[in-house]
Amino acid sequence: MLTNSIRYLILTTALALTAIVNASAQTFKLANILQSNMVIQQNKPFRLWGTAKPGDRIKLNTDWTDRVTTAVADENGNWIGEVKVPKAHSGDFKPHVIVVIDGNDNIKLDNLLIGDLWFCLGQSNMDMPVAEEKPWTYRGVPDFEKEVANASYPNIRLYRSDWQFRIAPATDTKGKWQECSPESVKNFSAVAYFFGRKLYQQINIPIGLVVSAVPGAGTQAFVSRETLAQDTVLKRVYLDPYQKIISSQKSVDSIGLFPSVTKPTLIYNAMIYPLFNLSIKGMIYYQGESNITDKRENYMPLFTAMVAQLRNEFKQGDFPFYYTQIAPNMEKTDDNETFNAAIFKETQEKFLSIKNTGMAVTMDVGEQHNVHPRDKKPVGERLAAIALNKTYHQDMPYLGPHISRFEVHGNEVKVFFKKDGLGMGLITKDGKAPQDFCIAGDDHKFYWATAKIVGDNVILTSDKVTKPIAVRYGFTNGAVTNLQNKEGLPAVPFRTDDW
Repeated sequence: MLTNSIRYLILTTALALTAIVNASAQTFKLANILQSNMVIQQNKPFRLWGTAKPGDRIKLNTDWTDRVTTAVADENGNWIGEVKVPKAHSGDFKPHVIVVIDGNDNIKLDNLLIGDLWFCLGQSNMDMPVAEEKPWTYRGVPDFEKEVANASYPNIRLYRSDWQFRIAPATDTKGKWQECSPESVKNFSAVAYFFGRKLYQQINIPIGLVVSAVPGAGTQAFVSRETLAQDTVLKRVYLDPYQKIISSQKSVDSIGLFPSVTKPTLIYNAMIYPLFNLSIKGMIYYQGESNITDKRENYMPLFTAMVAQLRNEFKQGDFPFYYTQIAPNMEKTDDNETFNAAIFKETQEKFLSIKNTGMAVTMDVGEQHNVHPRDKKPVGERLAAIALNKTYHQDMPYLGPHISRFEVHGNEVKVFFKKDGLGMGLITKDGKAPQDFCIAGDDHKFYWATAKIVGDNVILTSDKVTKPIAVRYGFTNGAVTNLQNKEGLPAVPFRTDDW
C-alpha cells in the first residue's frame, strides 16, 4: 500500500515529466470553480469537469487514493469525471493534491482541503462585506477593523462569484478561491464569513463558502426560465412582463447592474447553473427586500419553486436550506398603516413547512431606517446554530420564543410561548420592559400595550382596550424588538388576527 507521501512524490514527478508548453491554442482546462485552495465536500463524489479536444482521455489523480479515474471529452470537447472523497475527521487539515492530465498537458490543484462546502445565495445583505466598502452603503460590521485583523483562518476557504447576468445558462463563473485571511475577508460576505467561522469553531473541520449574491437581486433572478414557464402564476407575474428585455444578451448588457438584478433567470444562468456539478453540504439564503411588495399568493410559489429547483439541479436530495427573515426596515414613506415588511416576514415564516429548512430571526439587529443593518455577526451565527443543531446534530439552541396561544382575563392578555423556543427563560435584550406589543378589541383598532414578563409568559394591558381579542408583536415594518430568551435568540414576530 502506497503512503500518502509516496503518492504525492509520484504525482509531482509525473507533473514534472509531462509539463510541456503548448504553443498552439490551449483547449484543455478546468471549470473556474475548480482551483487550488478550494474545499472539497467530504464523503460525497467530487466531480471535475472542463474542456479538451474531442476524444481526449483525461486522467484524474488524487493523493488520497491509488485509483486513477478517467474521463473522455465528448464531440463538443466537454468532459466530466468523478472521484470518491473520504469522510473528514475533526482536526484533520492535511492539504491534498489533484493532478489532471490530458496527454502531455496537465493541471495541478494543490492546497486542497476535505471538509464541508456551503453555498451562500442572496442579495445585498448576503453580499455585504465584513469591512466598509464605498461608494456602496456598506458601512462594515461593528468593529470591522478588529474583525478583519482577527480573521486568520487558513482552514476556511472563500470563493465569491463575480456579478454576471446571462439570458442562457453559462458554462462557467468567475471568481477565485482564497484562504480566509485579513486581506481576503475584507470584501467577503459578512453573513457567510460569520456562518462559516461558527461552524469551523464548533466542528473543527475545513469549511468552504461559495457566495453567489448580488445587491438588489429578486428571488425570480435565481430561478430558471423553464421553472417559471411551467407555472401559470409564475409565468404571468415574473416571466412574461420581461420577455423582451431578456430576449437577447445585448439587451441585458445595455441595461446595467440594478435593472438586471430583478429580471428573471439572469443570475441563475450566470452564477448558479455553472456550479451544479459541485457536491455541497447545504445552502444559506438571505434575500427578500426586493420582493417585499409581492403578493403572498405570488411569492410563496416562487420561493418554493426556487428551493425545489436548486435541490433538483444539484441532485443531492433535500439538502439543508437555511434562510434569513428580513431585518426591520422602515422607508421614509412608511407609516403605522403600512405593513408590507411585516406581512413579508410572516410569509417567510411559512416556508418552514418546506422540508429541511430553518429560519434565522433578525428582529433585534435591524436598523429602522437602514436596509443594510451592520450587525451581521448574529445573523451568520444564528444560521450556523440552525445548521449545528439540524445538520450536525449538536445540542445547540437555535430557536427563539414563539407564541403558542394567548388567554384573555378581563382587560389582560396572557401570551404563552412554545417550550422549544423558551430556552432557559424570557428576558429582554436591554433589560427594559418588552416592546412592540399591540392589542385590539372588537373595533379592530390596535394600540400599543404595556408588557411585562411573568415567568414564561408575557402579560399585556392597555388603558385603551378593555376587552382584548387580538395580539400583535413586532408587526410593523420598522420594529426593532428586545424580547428574547436567555440564549440571546429573539422572539419571532406574530399576529393572532388575519385582519
